[in-house]
Amino acid sequence: MPLLSFVDSVIILSALLLLTGVLTTKFSSKFGMPALVLFMAIGMILSRYIYYDNAEITQLVGIFALIVILFQGGMQTDFKEIKPVLGPALSLATLGVLLTTAVVGISATYILDISLEKGLLIGAIVGSTDAAAVFSVMGGLNIKRKITSTLEAESGSNDPMAVFLTVSLIEWIQSPNMTLLGMLLSFVMEMGLGLIVGMLVGLLAVFVINRINFDSSGLYPVMSLGFAIFTYGAAEVVHSSGLLAVYVMALVVGNTELTYRRTILAFNQGFAWMMQIAMFVLLGLLVFPSQLSGIAWEGLILSLLLMFVARPVGVLASLAFAKFDYKEKLMVAWAGLRGAVPIVLATYPIMAGIEGGQMFFNVVFFVVLTSAVIQGTTISPLAVKLNLVENDRPQQPSLLELFALGKAHSEINHIQVNQNMPIAGKEIQDLHLPDDILFTAIIRGDRIITPRGSTVIQQGDTLYVMSPKTKRKQMKAILGLDAQGTKSPK
Repeated sequence: MPLLSFVDSVIILSALLLLTGVLTTKFSSKFGMPALVLFMAIGMILSRYIYYDNAEITQLVGIFALIVILFQGGMQTDFKEIKPVLGPALSLATLGVLLTTAVVGISATYILDISLEKGLLIGAIVGSTDAAAVFSVMGGLNIKRKITSTLEAESGSNDPMAVFLTVSLIEWIQSPNMTLLGMLLSFVMEMGLGLIVGMLVGLLAVFVINRINFDSSGLYPVMSLGFAIFTYGAAEVVHSSGLLAVYVMALVVGNTELTYRRTILAFNQGFAWMMQIAMFVLLGLLVFPSQLSGIAWEGLILSLLLMFVARPVGVLASLAFAKFDYKEKLMVAWAGLRGAVPIVLATYPIMAGIEGGQMFFNVVFFVVLTSAVIQGTTISPLAVKLNLVENDRPQQPSLLELFALGKAHSEINHIQVNQNMPIAGKEIQDLHLPDDILFTAIIRGDRIITPRGSTVIQQGDTLYVMSPKTKRKQMKAILGLDAQGTKSPK
């Protein structure tokens, strides 16, 4: 009788992968390297012992992971911060991707000795920056907010362009009679419908989450994730960009007053990490390390061209009329990390039966791996060298409840007092609170203060306020939150 059954082996291996993946994030943050590199390395090591070549399952897991990652990233993105850089970000997401595709594609044609169509296909696959890599690396750095917002908005919105170019070029290879006008009209329709679907489902999600009353607060994150997955499916059904729809939906949800925001964010943050681990390990398993040596030099040359030529060309052209100085443009160019999206897109030629599909995957994998290692580890030193690091940013106050009181119709709200709030400097008894709106605790520094009528509310205090759910607006009006227009911290 075997020591472990197949099911037991899979369970133990999964546990070890999750534990290893979580622990490796400590090394990732320490060295500034995207976690995807470590996860893929684990997959590559396992590929020596486990034979795995199912591109279809890998693509499915990759899409689910991207939905979760984009939803989490969009939820944490403050639209007020990306609004000033929305134009440059969209220019990078369209013109930048197109130019990157052209430069890398033409170069790949000669370097790999393949047809122009196939060269452009490789260029399209690596043409977009990756949300998972950008969010994970930039989130841990204190780089100038203008740059961070631009990169985050670009990485969340440029995937549709890369997907469109990849799919269109595969169709062009298989059906050479396709017209350029038809491709352009299809792109405009996909983007427009994706935007509409994302906004509509986002508004619906906010409406439902804010009005439904579950007995368990743990159901709200599940519902929000369900809406994100539904957004992707609905967008794909109407032949639009599912990834763009998810990001837009997340922006709507994340920038609207939402109950259980912190619960939803905490759940999705953990789930996004788990999906990243699963996705990158599978992508690493799909690679046969022995095959990488055969394209190492070609892959390295393409990777260097991407980092030092193609990406800078795309950035300079896209930001030609934007208010970025040369240091900021250099930072945007260097921080355009590649990651999950290019590798997931690299499974498309394999699925479509394109000749040389596995070679495409190996080249893209090598390009992404080297780009992530070289760029990911040097972003922070470069930001310091260019003097693009900001001081610690002030935390924004949070507005909504952390806890639901069972089946009761009350909630406890978590509120951070800032200097612009009218309650700062006032005694609690001067606020004339209704009997059913109570201050339950005040956190001041490292102390917990029991609220009394004579207690003076100070800037920086964290208030815990219990009130009926039906009086949330009244409570906010009394405390002056309606005038603040703020949202929960990320």
